[in-house]
Amino acid sequence: MSTTKTLALWVAYGRNGVVGSIRHDDAGYTVTMVGSDEVTGIYPNLASAKGALHSHMAPGSDWPRFQEH
Repeated sequence: MSTTKTLALWVAYGRNGVVGSIRHDDAGYTVTMVGSDEVTGIYPNLASAKGALHSHMAPGSDWPRFQEH
């Protein structure tokens, strides 16, 4: 049995509140959108994960504010 340790967590805030999160662990940067039970994707770096999260927001959405927790 293997365990994955979260190294960092960023929460993405849009105009109306939290829109998603990015977790960094040994696998990479994992994007999950609010309200979804599924992972959106795993990316090799934070910049690509932020871009992916933004691309899954409603069309025309402003860039979210990312806050590390």
